[in-house]
Amino acid sequence: MSNGVYCNMEKTLREKLIGNRRFYKKVLMIAVPIMIQNGITNFVGLLDNIMVGQIGTEQMTGVAIVNQLIFVYNLCIFGGVSGAGIFTAKFFGQKDDEGVANTFRFKIWMGVILTGLTILLFLLFGEPLIQMYLNGSQDGGDTLAALQYGQKYLWIMLAGLPAFLFVQVYASTLRECGKTVTPMKAGIVAVFVNLVFNYLLIYGKLGFPQMGVAGAAVATVLSRYVEVLIVVSWTHRNKETNTYIKGLYRTMKIPAQLVKRILIKGMPLLLNETFWAAGMALLLQCYSVRGMNVVAGMNISNTISNLFNVVFIALGDSVAIVVGQLLGAGKMEEARDTDRKMIAFSVFCCTLVALVMLVIAPLFPRLYNTNAQSKELAKDFIMVTAVFMPQNAFLHAAYFTLRSGGRTIITFFFDSVFICCISVPLAYVLGHFTGLQVVYILIMVQLADIIKCVIGFVLVKKGVWLQNIVE
Repeated sequence: MSNGVYCNMEKTLREKLIGNRRFYKKVLMIAVPIMIQNGITNFVGLLDNIMVGQIGTEQMTGVAIVNQLIFVYNLCIFGGVSGAGIFTAKFFGQKDDEGVANTFRFKIWMGVILTGLTILLFLLFGEPLIQMYLNGSQDGGDTLAALQYGQKYLWIMLAGLPAFLFVQVYASTLRECGKTVTPMKAGIVAVFVNLVFNYLLIYGKLGFPQMGVAGAAVATVLSRYVEVLIVVSWTHRNKETNTYIKGLYRTMKIPAQLVKRILIKGMPLLLNETFWAAGMALLLQCYSVRGMNVVAGMNISNTISNLFNVVFIALGDSVAIVVGQLLGAGKMEEARDTDRKMIAFSVFCCTLVALVMLVIAPLFPRLYNTNAQSKELAKDFIMVTAVFMPQNAFLHAAYFTLRSGGRTIITFFFDSVFICCISVPLAYVLGHFTGLQVVYILIMVQLADIIKCVIGFVLVKKGVWLQNIVE
């Protein structure tokens, strides 16, 4: 091959995958506030874990189990509002305030229904759900104590679910309309509230009662309500900027045709997030049969890994926002070009983040006052997460690419069906019927995602997502 041909191929590849300074500025202006907000949320989770971890392995295990269960609810809400969010971004691109308002109302209705059902479920079946993760303890941990701590933590955390609902409704709409700074600022304030009350209530400082895990729950709930107060009040105070908010609550009726369209596109998203989150909860249950230390180690790993995962999560969210707006404006070729460069940027950034994680993985578990086995397992889990982070970055960006074009049925099979039909059965078989160490089970489950990478690459390259679903 001649040098000229090689140079042209290199130039073409560079043009396809690498944007200019203006491009990256636009992407980062959207992604960085989301990174900061999610990073703040995850940092709070880390501090919660560290503080709870100072008072015992059983306490942290109980909290970890409940947080995994609430995570299912969180993603249900995320999925419930995301279906409408696809339309929000496109209505905003078309400057259709009434369309944005109607999607907002849909989010509220969906969120209220999901929150009510979740609270009822936890009130009726909270104890057996927690117990699911404690039946396989092989390492001498006090499972009864972990159950009691988990129950106490759960009952208090239920009070924070309505606040989480409205934060997601308002913040998601603001982001889809290109306003990411206010949710970020609200998250920062919530962090400080959580930190202060964690210190005061977990350990009983400055005259406050020493509440242990209950104190951690109360602090989290208080921070949720502070966050929702800031986001809601700012949105309604700035009606000139958020024009869709004018007269928003004069009616909660939504045009039937729009409801039908949102449900057609959004129900797969709701089911996807629900089944995916349930799949993640079941994966933890499969790992938990190897002992309570595995649950504690996995909790440490997940909490710390989430701090780094904000990079590919925020860049994936940016794909949905930027590409969604371009599709709404009918700019198909620009959407394709932008998407390709954003995916490449996400994988590149996460490769760098993964290298940092590998280097510092042994340091993080030392922050916890748990037993040595939990710390060692946590270190190994963090390193596995780091190795597979570029893969997860590509999968996340591909997922949001397909979703931005309304291909929610495809994303449902791409994400939820895969984890429930491939990942969970694989983990279950390896966990229950082999003597394989839990770290290697985790590696095998991650390796199975290569199948999704191939499928995602083909679907994105074919451009099956290039459509304006609002028209």
